[in-house]
Amino acid sequence: MLATLLSCAPMAAQGMRFAATTVRVLREAEYDAWLAARPDETRAYLEAAGLGEFKGDALALLPERTWAFLTKDPSKLFAFSSLPSRLPGAGPYALEFAAPPPATAALSWGLGCYSFEACKGSTAPKADAPPKFASLVVPAENDYGDAAAALKGTYLCRDLINAPAGDMQRDMGPAELEAVARRLAAAYGAAVATVEGDALLAGYPQIHAVGRAAGEKQRPRLVDLTWGAADAPRVTLVGKGVCFDTGGLDLKPAAAMLTMKKDMGGAAHVLGLAAMVMDAGLPVRLRVLIPAVENAVSGDAFRPGDVLAARNGKTTEIGNTDAEGRLVLADALVEACADAPELLVDCATLTGAGRVALGTDVPALFANEEGVDVADELVAASAGEQDQVWRLPLWPGYREQIDSKIADLKNIGAGPYGGAITAALYLAEFVEAPPDGGAPPPWLHLDMMAYNTGSKPGRPEGGEAMGMRALFRLLEARYKA
Repeated sequence: MLATLLSCAPMAAQGMRFAATTVRVLREAEYDAWLAARPDETRAYLEAAGLGEFKGDALALLPERTWAFLTKDPSKLFAFSSLPSRLPGAGPYALEFAAPPPATAALSWGLGCYSFEACKGSTAPKADAPPKFASLVVPAENDYGDAAAALKGTYLCRDLINAPAGDMQRDMGPAELEAVARRLAAAYGAAVATVEGDALLAGYPQIHAVGRAAGEKQRPRLVDLTWGAADAPRVTLVGKGVCFDTGGLDLKPAAAMLTMKKDMGGAAHVLGLAAMVMDAGLPVRLRVLIPAVENAVSGDAFRPGDVLAARNGKTTEIGNTDAEGRLVLADALVEACADAPELLVDCATLTGAGRVALGTDVPALFANEEGVDVADELVAASAGEQDQVWRLPLWPGYREQIDSKIADLKNIGAGPYGGAITAALYLAEFVEAPPDGGAPPPWLHLDMMAYNTGSKPGRPEGGEAMGMRALFRLLEARYKA
């Protein structure tokens, strides 16, 4: 059988032959008929195993040395994500369906093969150790390129978020985040430019102010990646790259700081999405802007009560140094708009208020007036991809909450309510019409957790891509040739 092999790495090997062990996938509606058609010994065996009646998510080794997997709904994204760790050995295995297989089957399997072990030392598996997860063979006549690309982008996003910000080999500070962008650019023929350190003062003062306390080793920077034909439709992605967030002088409590390596989750998302776009060869002029900083504490840290000027000259009174992400995004959004993109998207782990509203799994989506139709498209794509986002209002009635008596804006709202909305309204102040006139670009803002707080099949505790596949599907639908 010509086949593609999906294993614990999101890579594919084409045109090879594999002797695979069969895993028969059984839905509830077909189980009784399938069971009745089995030999007597198989029925007796399954009844002894408690499977005389259908039980969802059950896995059984049959006497004929094949497997049966019982699932209520194989079309669910994580329906097969437990199998790579439940099935014995490296495999390979092949899923067998009575009906056409769901498009998500290979992706589901691959999501269950992820683990982050880059920081393990003596307990790390040896190079010649057997694979940790079972591999999957899929028919070559099926197009699993989408699944492979989605896995590649998801693994990259998860790896970046999971990497610690400290001094280990896999640290992930501003300099390392830039290095990842450069490696990605080299792989796809993109270009990268960077403005860093005191050079930011001439054009990106809020990025400089937030990141200057981190010192020489982790100087703040704006990473700017471009790819694609210059005359193609311009799509610009902006990702919050706060590589560690102490809260600054408004220091976070210790418990809240434990996961703050994930505060560059927005940057991880736009890099993962960029990899998917470039891998697919979408006909766009892609630009990725990442304000990469560490919000640290030192004698040079910016302070509550300071007034900062952004790239467009608007001034902000600092009400809390822990609301720093919107400050660095502001400079990047102004830069993005100068290029007059056809679509502008930013991704950010921006507010706890967004998590209070929608929980940890669902990113909050905001759109300006020009981006309303695109937002509707993204919501529809998210449902189809089982990669949910949920739109919240960019409600102008709350705009007065970020008015300042001494500056143009404040970086926090006037009270404890509606924090995700007031943060989005702050960002909207920097989504501008291009210099030569016209309307601001359609703008989508995703406020996300980017982190699984516990482990489930296909969703291990740690960094997570949220809304990224939905964004890719949106771009593919709008721009694919």
